[in-house]
Amino acid sequence: MAQKQQPMLSPHLPWKLRLLLSIHSFAVNNSLNSNGTVNRTFLNLFDLKSSPSKNPINGVKSFDITVDPSRELWFRLYTPTTTTTTATSLPIIIYFHGGGFTLMAANSKPFDKFCRRLARGIPSIIVSVNYRLAPEHKYPCQYEDGFDVLKFIDEENLEHLPQNANLKQCFLAGDSAGGNIAHHVALKASESKFLKLQVIGLIALQPFFGGEERTESENKLDRAPVLKVEHTDWFWKAFLPEGSNRDHATANVFGPNSVDISRVNFPATIVFVGGFDPLQDWQKKYYEGLHKAGKEAYLIEYENAFHSFYVFPEFPEHSLMIEEVRDFMQNQSCK
Repeated sequence: MAQKQQPMLSPHLPWKLRLLLSIHSFAVNNSLNSNGTVNRTFLNLFDLKSSPSKNPINGVKSFDITVDPSRELWFRLYTPTTTTTTATSLPIIIYFHGGGFTLMAANSKPFDKFCRRLARGIPSIIVSVNYRLAPEHKYPCQYEDGFDVLKFIDEENLEHLPQNANLKQCFLAGDSAGGNIAHHVALKASESKFLKLQVIGLIALQPFFGGEERTESENKLDRAPVLKVEHTDWFWKAFLPEGSNRDHATANVFGPNSVDISRVNFPATIVFVGGFDPLQDWQKKYYEGLHKAGKEAYLIEYENAFHSFYVFPEFPEHSLMIEEVRDFMQNQSCK
């Protein structure tokens, strides 16, 4: 009798990529302290930063804009500079980086490069938000920072924004914890009035949601690349209010303590899921929850993708993801 083939618990990856992921895991494992603090001095040895560039790099220029110096709230603005993109109206993507609410920054090299690729590949203007980090700044600081950037862009006569920026075609986007932030900022924006800004879409790249229940993918993929379940538990504890558990409405958005969004004018949403991501079941529940609430939602699954695949351009699904985002944005902009 033939033996039943065991399912793969890790994708086939080039050795260079495996080495990068091993270094990332080493840095995270030795930065998250058992007492709930982050060893930022050690982490910064691995979290290399990129400077803004007013001279275009691969057809994209960037510079930083301060929103509130008292809380070090700023964003990096990316603008494509080819003749075609400067002559036509461009949508705006307001982007929130991942890192479990506690790690990385808008100018971290992986996110800086990713935002450049998005700006060039869509093409679009990217606003990458540098929000405050937990555990020094817990919920709802990150959501407040994100929404305040929207208000800042809407209310200020920003000479920094190019003239072809289309404020009526604004998309919120985020990866991992940034996808969680994008959802909650979109929810608040749906209940607010803007002078010029109009949010018409949400791009959720493997968004970080959870709950007290342990899902099948969490149990099966606990040793998958990049993200471990023990890390997700640590991140939620660092981020959520004291005394809360993972069924808090900010984590389990369609769980027992969730808010009904059926009557909210929530934007169309595209959700990206990876087959080697332990959070995939929560991401699918998010997509299903949007549908049940009567919202326009799309699910894109990449069977061989691990958590944060999108920052690795050598990974085949990276290009596919940018094409899907482009199509989604074009469809929403034509309505």
